[in-house]
Amino acid sequence: MPIRISGINLPDQKRVVIGLTSVYGIGRPLSARILKLLGIDENTKTKELTAGEEQKLREYIERNVKVEGELRREVSMNIRRLKDVGSYRGSRHIKKLPVHGQRTKSNSRTVRGNVRRTAGSGRKSASEKT
Repeated sequence: MPIRISGINLPDQKRVVIGLTSVYGIGRPLSARILKLLGIDENTKTKELTAGEEQKLREYIERNVKVEGELRREVSMNIRRLKDVGSYRGSRHIKKLPVHGQRTKSNSRTVRGNVRRTAGSGRKSASEKT
């Protein structure tokens, strides 16, 4: 039976350090730090964890790490605050443009909805009426 942490099933065949990254809010560095703190070997597969290790992992993450719904809610609240205050970053979020200073002239076409085609893609065939 797969290990379940905050509503997410961890993949059985992967190493624990990689499997934990399937939980929103846990990346590779945090995953490695948690395992080191709890004394669990990073290289063990998720299915090979003992019940005690599994329980320790679940309890530690639920108590000490903001993950999944709680973290998503906090991020959306932060974005809403920026919009309400009327900050520059908030206005970029409202317009669905890049927020962190990326250029928009040549990149971010899909974000802006400006998808350009290659030269011949819009051409009509010779038999079609123009």
